[in-house]
Amino acid sequence: MSFQAYLSNIKAKTGKGPDDFKIISDQKGFSIDGQLKPETKANEIVTWLKTDFDLGHGHAMAIYALLKGIRK
Repeated sequence: MSFQAYLSNIKAKTGKGPDDFKIISDQKGFSIDGQLKPETKANEIVTWLKTDFDLGHGHAMAIYALLKGIRK
């Protein structure tokens, strides 16, 4: 599955897109201006997304990559 397909599936499931997750991540204190803080660990993001949005591991990791700046 392509990165864009992950994001499209996440949007379909949650109604939220990349910018929404950046804002929520900032509000939760994981990031600043949509970029993860250096001390934020992948497992924190994965746990948050699994708990709050019922995302699977792969989809949560796609959001982590987005927040980390690895993928846009």
